[in-house]
Amino acid sequence: MSRKHSFVLTLSNNVTEKEGVNYLIENHTGFFKVDLISKKELLNLLGIEHKFLQAFDLIYIPDLVGKVIDAQFIKTYLEDIILVELKTTKKYLPQNPKGFFFGATENEFNFGKILGARFRFCFVSLNEKGSSYSLQTIEELDAIIKNKRIQYQINL
Repeated sequence: MSRKHSFVLTLSNNVTEKEGVNYLIENHTGFFKVDLISKKELLNLLGIEHKFLQAFDLIYIPDLVGKVIDAQFIKTYLEDIILVELKTTKKYLPQNPKGFFFGATENEFNFGKILGARFRFCFVSLNEKGSSYSLQTIEELDAIIKNKRIQYQINL
């Protein structure tokens, strides 16, 4: 794959992910975008290494409506916070996550294993026929994975 094609594909995926974040925040209660400072604070409070900063995109607190995310918010709701790694597609998936194809890092899976029930993959389908999302723990995901393969990405 050429670098130009890879770059365009990455940009497209970033736009789709942002649309997924917006879909969740605007249409569903409990999802919050967190900045880098808040991510670091959250990992510090949980006693988790910063190498996992890129292993989650959002936090989820069921039934909590619009609040400002800051250090006090994180301390107040620490026990309720679920860390969420977002995977987004434009494909129509009426039985989301069934039919979802995605890439994930070993770091994301390791993070999910460390956090257990406090971590979810969130599969978002954005399609004109119907948009949806599905939250899955590592354990739930492992039970429904049809095929999983390792791909090496190498820089020289």
